[in-house]
Amino acid sequence: MQFDQLKRREFITLIGGAAAWPLAARAQQPTIPVVGFLNGSSAWEYAYVVGAFRQGLKETGYVEGQNVAIEYRWAEGHYERLPTLVADLLSRHVTVIAANGPAAVAAKAATSSIPIVFAIGADPVKFGLVASMNRPGGNVTGVALLSVELGPKKLQMLHELIPTVRTVGLLVNSTNPNAETQSRDLQVAAQDLGLQLHVLHANSESDFDKAFAAMAQLRVRALVIGTDGFLNSRSEQLATLSMRHAMPAIFQLREFVTAGGLMSYGTSLTDAYRLAGVYAGRILKGEKPADLPVQQAVKLELIINLKTAKTLGLEVPPTLLGRADEVIE
Repeated sequence: MQFDQLKRREFITLIGGAAAWPLAARAQQPTIPVVGFLNGSSAWEYAYVVGAFRQGLKETGYVEGQNVAIEYRWAEGHYERLPTLVADLLSRHVTVIAANGPAAVAAKAATSSIPIVFAIGADPVKFGLVASMNRPGGNVTGVALLSVELGPKKLQMLHELIPTVRTVGLLVNSTNPNAETQSRDLQVAAQDLGLQLHVLHANSESDFDKAFAAMAQLRVRALVIGTDGFLNSRSEQLATLSMRHAMPAIFQLREFVTAGGLMSYGTSLTDAYRLAGVYAGRILKGEKPADLPVQQAVKLELIINLKTAKTLGLEVPPTLLGRADEVIE
């Protein structure tokens, strides 16, 4: 309990304390620019990407608390709250909005004038955020992680690790606009590998136990966890559940593996949010989103937990180990 309280105090210093100062700062410095940081997930789980975003701002000369303010808004996994949160930010006359995928879609629907910088795990052109990667047009640009496109690769790695498994699951948040794309792409990949894929939904924490119970009934023997802000923010909980149910699983984030999950493969979120911070800073300096090509975060990480593999009775093939960026023993 004392450790949890200490962590929360540190977190409040990092997020809550930072969020508390802007009103007083703006009262003293009326011209200070304000960045709206809008995210569909929770502040507690995403504190580390906030730090990366601030680092990007710092690289362009902006330091929170000195010459820029940041207004934080979190949907806590309830994407239906995003339009209201966007409206609140607009009422506070933010200079630029930084947002993850679903939040960016909501922000674009609300304004065509305030610059928006996204960090999105899907194709921003398909999402309708930009006209093209090289020439975004309009008031939106940002960083594409292309994590959704990595779904088939995750399935392939899982199949390489457990070639005898024939029934696999995909866990998605059906309220995320990219859930349909993920499901469709993995269905095609599963067919190519001769696998049967079951798509399961988890839109809230209460859905997790139901989803794992359904997997048992469907005889799912391996799991791909989809790309989604809410699911990302519950990586440790999903790692615990996957081990409790002896379910070999692959996820996007390193935190899943360090919490006891089997494997992760995806773009570094910290790198993506740092790049988003750089773009936000450049816009604060006067550049226009339409003139800033969408960047692609290319730092990919494959992480394998050998201890978890042994617990699950799995032997990781040398070909897969050789491609790992990090092996946890």
